[in-house]
Amino acid sequence: MADMQHEKLTGTSLDIAAENRARLKQLFPSVFTETRNEKGDLIESIDFEKLKAELGTFSDFFESRRERYGMEWPGKKEALSLIQTLSFATLKPCRKESVNFDTTENLFIEGDNLEVLKLLQTSYYGKVKMIYIDPPYNTGKEFIYPDNFSESLETYLEYAGHEGRWKDSQSANAQENPRYHTRWLNMMYPRLYLARNLLRDDGVIFISIDDNEVSNLRKLCDEIFGEENFVAELIWERAYSPKNDAKYISNSHDYVLVYVKAIDSFEIGRPQRTDEANARYQNPDNDPRGVWKSSDMSVKTYNASCDYPITTPSGRTVEPPAARCWSLSKNAFFERLQDNRIWFGVDGNSVPSIKRFLSELKYEGMAPTSILFYKDVGHSQEGSKEVVSLFEGQGYFDGPKPKRLISKLLTIANTSEDSIILDFFAGSATTAHAVLDLNRHDNGNRRFILVQLPEPCALDSEAFKAGYKTIADIGKERIRRVIKQLNTEQEGKLDLDDAGKQDRGFKVLKLDKSNFRQWQKLEPSASPEQILDQLSLHIDHIDHKATPEDLLYEILLKTGFTLTDKIETKTTSGKELFSVSDGALLLCLEESVTKELIDAVIELNPEQFLCLDSAFHGNDQLKANAVQTFNAHNMQKEKHNQILFKTV
Repeated sequence: MADMQHEKLTGTSLDIAAENRARLKQLFPSVFTETRNEKGDLIESIDFEKLKAELGTFSDFFESRRERYGMEWPGKKEALSLIQTLSFATLKPCRKESVNFDTTENLFIEGDNLEVLKLLQTSYYGKVKMIYIDPPYNTGKEFIYPDNFSESLETYLEYAGHEGRWKDSQSANAQENPRYHTRWLNMMYPRLYLARNLLRDDGVIFISIDDNEVSNLRKLCDEIFGEENFVAELIWERAYSPKNDAKYISNSHDYVLVYVKAIDSFEIGRPQRTDEANARYQNPDNDPRGVWKSSDMSVKTYNASCDYPITTPSGRTVEPPAARCWSLSKNAFFERLQDNRIWFGVDGNSVPSIKRFLSELKYEGMAPTSILFYKDVGHSQEGSKEVVSLFEGQGYFDGPKPKRLISKLLTIANTSEDSIILDFFAGSATTAHAVLDLNRHDNGNRRFILVQLPEPCALDSEAFKAGYKTIADIGKERIRRVIKQLNTEQEGKLDLDDAGKQDRGFKVLKLDKSNFRQWQKLEPSASPEQILDQLSLHIDHIDHKATPEDLLYEILLKTGFTLTDKIETKTTSGKELFSVSDGALLLCLEESVTKELIDAVIELNPEQFLCLDSAFHGNDQLKANAVQTFNAHNMQKEKHNQILFKTV
């Protein structure tokens, strides 16, 4: 085995383009080849002609055609490029705004959701069961994300640090704007693309939308998720009474688009049967198999073998309706007749029908319907009342979705007790409310990840006057109040112990600059001062304001551990170590490392060991010995017992 060199932590988000190339190489290794670039260096490239041959696309006719079926709009290429742009940001923990910080597995992340989605790729790739988002509907009124492909982390932090600056810097996306639809598409495309990566194979995404962009969103999702993974376009009855001042038609509904990651892996969740649905099943003939209901025995698809007369017990002869036939062949009919599965009515004179027994239904629950009636899932005013109730008479947030709507979607998604639910347009945090409430009802432990832009509240708003400077502040406070309410309701009840096992907390993290200063590519005209500043990164590249916990959470993000993995501290060879996920990762942030520490880490046998590069203090011999020690250990072990050694 060749010597294994230690790795340097890259400090960036997951390289999406590199991941896509790696997956392509697994499928078609023969299409990858080595070529020389202009400098004469060997580089790996893709032989696209060979790839076409592998895919069987030989037709000269289709190759020569310029037309392509698909959705195009100005800026789409830039949006795709934005997906592949790496993020150098981090998420910094904020204990003072959290609840049960050390034990919770729920997350509330404050920041631009595009940057956050990039950062989540390494740790949460393929782990999310359900995504629900309620993005801007693009009505020309609400805040729209910046239409600027060079939008940087620094720009975000500048906006976030100045109350009121954010909205003032954005122009309304009026319908008269020639880029009215394209601005919205350029905002949604990269976010949905990255969101798909986070879904499990059996994962599902629900997207609320209205008439303004529903057709464009369908086409966008067909491209990102695949037409074959479309499940439904649900209609939510959001209003319970018409608006008489409507210019044309009073719009009483919104849509919820449903797409899955892989249709063959997804199993729909079925709501429990209602008393109303069960009441349709009766047992007028006292059949020992229990209650049943009759279903029509005729079908539209004509088959001559199923076109025959039937004599009822009363002696009447019955033929299939015109242009129809029976759904059963003559033999199948007599088999069911002998088994008392054919019903001719109480008087034995009715057209025959088939008995369907409740006890023999294929599924326990009911098939979800495409219309979500407000009596079942709530309406928009119910959502507003829920916020008003929690905030003691104040609304503070416009247009929140009702909790019952999200709860219904959690059921349709077939979320299990430990599913991860993501909402990266969190708003007032209805999704967190619904998850916590559903866990209370079924003793589940679903976990949520919410992402919300710190969009400033208007200076003259009641929310701002009450101390809530941003929409994110409102969402965080709502979760705190829901947790307090659930705990209060649970006091004195018999199932208090079960409730104590539930996760009623959330960890707040905020998007910020990396704690590790990044090497920037300099132009040939760079000044001596700029060159010296870059060279200083080799001496001290860690932000002096960063706490050990700040460094820890950035390293968790960049090494693939989740932000809620169990973290403990232990002392080994006189050095304090962070032990993550029961010792899978050992992290030393001490200012110096020793040979004794390296030997002790070998004995502990973690999956990964990280320490500061500066902790070697330029002692190349000590560093080389550490690398060789890990190499020697790994040569004697099976692959799954080897230790990955990294420095930061």
